Amino acid sequence: MPQKPSKSTEELNTEKNVQIPNNNQQDKDAIDNLTRMLASLLNYLSDEENEELDIDYIIDDTEGLREWWNQYKESNRKLIEEEIRESLGKLSIEALHKIHEQVKEKQD
Repeated sequence: MPQKPSKSTEELNTEKNVQIPNNNQQDKDAIDNLTRMLASLLNYLSDEENEELDIDYIIDDTEGLREWWNQYKESNRKLIEEEIRESLGKLSIEALHKIHEQVKEKQD
C-alpha cells in the first residue's frame, strides 16, 4: 500500500506560523478584556465614596464580567465533578452510602 508523503519541515513551520498569530491574538484579546474588567473592579473598590460593596452592581456594571463569571463557575463545576469522580474509589462504603443518601434527598 502506498504511504502518504510526509510534510516537509517547511510546510510544518508554515502551518505553525499561520496558527500561532491567531492564537496569540486571541490570547492578547482575552488578556486585554480581563485587564479591563480588573481595572473596572479595582476602580470601584478603591472609590472611597462607596460605603458598601455591591457585588451585583460590579458584575452588572462591568461589561463582560457576568458572562466571564458564569463561564468560570461552570468550568470550576466541571473540575469539582472530576475531583469527586476520582476520589470515589478511595471512599469507604459507609461514606458512599452517606453521599448516596444526600443525592437522593436533593433529588426529592
